Amino acid sequence: MEITIIRPDDWHVHLRDGELLERVARFSAYQFSRVLVMPNLNPPITNTALCLDYRDRILRGVPGELDFNPKMSLYLTDQTSLQDVFDAASCEHVLGFKLYPAGATTHSEQGVTRIAPMMRLMEEMAKHDTVLQVHGEVTDQHIDVFDREAMFIDQILLPLHEEIPDLRIVLEHITTRQGVEFVRDTNSNIAGTITPHHLLYNRNVMFSGGISPHHYCLPVLKREEHRMALLDAATSGNPSFFLGTDSAPHTRQNKETSCGCAGIFSAISAMEIYAEIFEQANCIDRLEGFASRFGADFYQLPYNTGTLTLEKRNWKIPLYLDGPDNESGDQITPLKAGEQVSWAVKAGDG
Repeated sequence: MEITIIRPDDWHVHLRDGELLERVARFSAYQFSRVLVMPNLNPPITNTALCLDYRDRILRGVPGELDFNPKMSLYLTDQTSLQDVFDAASCEHVLGFKLYPAGATTHSEQGVTRIAPMMRLMEEMAKHDTVLQVHGEVTDQHIDVFDREAMFIDQILLPLHEEIPDLRIVLEHITTRQGVEFVRDTNSNIAGTITPHHLLYNRNVMFSGGISPHHYCLPVLKREEHRMALLDAATSGNPSFFLGTDSAPHTRQNKETSCGCAGIFSAISAMEIYAEIFEQANCIDRLEGFASRFGADFYQLPYNTGTLTLEKRNWKIPLYLDGPDNESGDQITPLKAGEQVSWAVKAGDG
């Protein structure tokens, strides 16, 4: 059994930089024609000049024969200027600005501390049809970590959308029923990306057999009712929901510590895992919309001209990717490491 779809896009990925970039970017390029690259490097990618330099480094890290077009997001800070918005709007490679509430996730320390002073910038983004990509969690330490997405929607996103309804917003890596409802029940200017790990797991997996750092991500996995809401949304055929892996590689020495960092690396097998999820939901015919059409439509881009063929074939995801020194600390543990999946990208597909 095979399925062939328009070559898909990943609308939320972390490619890192330097040696780590060279190790992981090729996996995204093998499966996806376009990716939207997150800007939370250290230091962050805050303007178009830095963005274009970073994009060049990404392309140098990918085999030249691959048809790969990284699109970029700029890191929104309290110091972002109107000129930054104008520059981004005039650059074909920049699709928007990423809003990280300060302290919400990896390398978000320079993120936005207060929304109110940013409204003038966001009005200009709306005028220039520039998309706001949002990490949707409040950072108040008094708010339960499992409630931070729902609270962000109530306190920040709904008022923002009501005040600037023309601003196109993507609520990234939604994890809750409330996130699904917000995207589904507002207008076509609102969309949401959904990751493979939030479709696969609920929060129990983080504690199965002990603490599992390789299942720790931000936003964290939630209750089963929320996973089911995400699964229904992803497989519904609703064009407001589309693929964003949030693939975020970290070495084992940074994950398996007393303060393990957040992030799950899925780029090595993302489309195979999505295909398995859609097949199990009896919706394999809807995979192309979710993976190849809906995100392109939202970002007002043409569909990719190539195709990707997946074949029904069992294979095992490796336990880890070796690092440059072949030491355990340099290894990267992928999603579903050591497990078998039932779909595979067909060799030679391009």
